[in-house]
Amino acid sequence: MRQSNAYVIGFAAVLTIVLGGLLALAATSLAEPQAAAVKLDTRTKILSAVMNIQEGDDVNAIWEERIQSTVVNLEGDEVAQMENGEQLVAEKIDVGKEYKKAPEDRLFPVYKFMSKENPDQVESYIVPVFGNGLWDRIWGFVALDPDLETIKGVRFDHKGETPGLGARITDEGVQNRYVNKKIYSDVGELVSIEMVKGETNDPSMYDDYHVDGMSGATLTAKGVNNMLKKYFSYYENYFKSVEGADDAAIERATKN
Repeated sequence: MRQSNAYVIGFAAVLTIVLGGLLALAATSLAEPQAAAVKLDTRTKILSAVMNIQEGDDVNAIWEERIQSTVVNLEGDEVAQMENGEQLVAEKIDVGKEYKKAPEDRLFPVYKFMSKENPDQVESYIVPVFGNGLWDRIWGFVALDPDLETIKGVRFDHKGETPGLGARITDEGVQNRYVNKKIYSDVGELVSIEMVKGETNDPSMYDDYHVDGMSGATLTAKGVNNMLKKYFSYYENYFKSVEGADDAAIERATKN
């Protein structure tokens, strides 16, 4: 039996409303688990810069026990609230969105990895970094020792670097090259860390400020270099304000 056009249109409208309602209900019910998954992933990446996260580890419990955080501006001052009075939480700062602003207008999260034995003692400072690779955005987290001049670990990620080439910035072996490298020279100048062109697989060839490169990924390496240098400079005023940082600077000066 052939149905009228009105019947067909009405049936389609009802079906659309019902399906739309079901989709909206599904989206609403999944919103909280999705937010929890994103938070867990972010916490895992931050902690991975400073410790080895194993499958089965309670990341949220480690986070609550070991991480304290703050938000600073380019001048190095801690910022507790936004202009509208909203409390700032480091985890909720979208570094990618902040990257689109002028540096002087950005907010910069800082994560303090505290000692398990002494909850008042900072074992490492972890800061996010963000920049451009060859094809798209690159980003990561860098952990610094309490002296704020020695790298304890890094965790890099990317959106679209070439598999087997630039995408190797996510490889543990490449990231481990940065461990124990220095971001300040012996005279206290911020020099950052530079990944060189080419790859030798011989770490003994590089000083405290250079790491081995990645074959066929020169432009990604340049992106990482620029990202690190810029973000260390953005955080430098904060680094200088941290208690103990001046002691490290004085120690460097007395050696020369």
